[in-house]
Amino acid sequence: MPLAAVALAGCLDSGSGGSSGTATSTGQIHYLGVAGLSYQTASQSGTTNAAGEFQYYPGETLTLRVGNLLIAQDVPAREFVTFLEFQPELRAALETAGVNDLGLLDHRVTEASLLSNVELLNRTRFLLALNWTENLDDSDGIDIRDRVIDQLNAALAKPDLPDTLDFNIPQDDFTAENSPANRLLATICFYPEDSELCNEPPTQAEIDAAPERPADDNDIVPGIDYREDLENLADRITNAVRSMSDVDNEDARTYLERELERITRDISRRYVLDNAIANHTAGDTAIKTVEVQRIGGDIALAEMEARSTRPQDVSVNAWSWQEAEVEYFADGPSGGESELLINFRPDNTYRWVLKQIRVVID
Repeated sequence: MPLAAVALAGCLDSGSGGSSGTATSTGQIHYLGVAGLSYQTASQSGTTNAAGEFQYYPGETLTLRVGNLLIAQDVPAREFVTFLEFQPELRAALETAGVNDLGLLDHRVTEASLLSNVELLNRTRFLLALNWTENLDDSDGIDIRDRVIDQLNAALAKPDLPDTLDFNIPQDDFTAENSPANRLLATICFYPEDSELCNEPPTQAEIDAAPERPADDNDIVPGIDYREDLENLADRITNAVRSMSDVDNEDARTYLERELERITRDISRRYVLDNAIANHTAGDTAIKTVEVQRIGGDIALAEMEARSTRPQDVSVNAWSWQEAEVEYFADGPSGGESELLINFRPDNTYRWVLKQIRVVID
């Protein structure tokens, strides 16, 4: 199923309490947001808005629900929280970066390795299935509307329906025709309350008892429900019922990849090098420095590494994440050049940022 258009809705409620009046921080579920999630921290509670935003104090954890249905708990609250971080074992794995084709540490290698996790895919597919429209546009986040939440809560309260979901079961069980997830989805109408698609479909007995539609349109009597009309209505109502099969693993992975990459780009755009290109005279082998700067804020890095693409012309001497700088020297002939690849991990995130500077020897 393609990811196509949906509008967002929601509200952000700020809770009370906190650290002696200190302003709360704003976090976000994914990059484009998941609207309609109820959240609770030690001091804050509310509902995520269209941007998926919530309020928290550093060090708090999140409990997330759709209405009364528990989605995740004990999730560290931070600027960006993804579905991967809903699971403790995936959070732990994200702290160890993989190595990319450039030989540099790269969190995206680890992220990609986790996208086949069964619990992650089950949870992602279910939340995508709760989106107001069946398809999700590339520029929109998940929109879980109040009407959907109200119907879900009503279903959870019924004794013959499940009141919770276990996302950590085999996928064939989670997506089976009569699975708890599908039984809950079947109770939700994703149309306005007065839509005929929200009614029970005509029974086979009602269809059989209806008259055949006249062959001549001039013989049609207004207000009569003909057999063909009831058959068509039954098909439309049946086809309008949402199920887990409407969102497959490819849809889930595409959504996750999109959101993860946008978070990485957002964080990367906050950092620049003090120069994009550096020119040095042949024979000038003095140590030079390139500095990482944060746009509109103080730099705070946790790790760093650097390498030269042509060490025979330009060599890396040393780097310091504390000072956010790399030392290098040019020792090649006139006309030589190299790219310095400066890779670093900002504080308070597992994500790595790669910046490049071109060094030219005149």
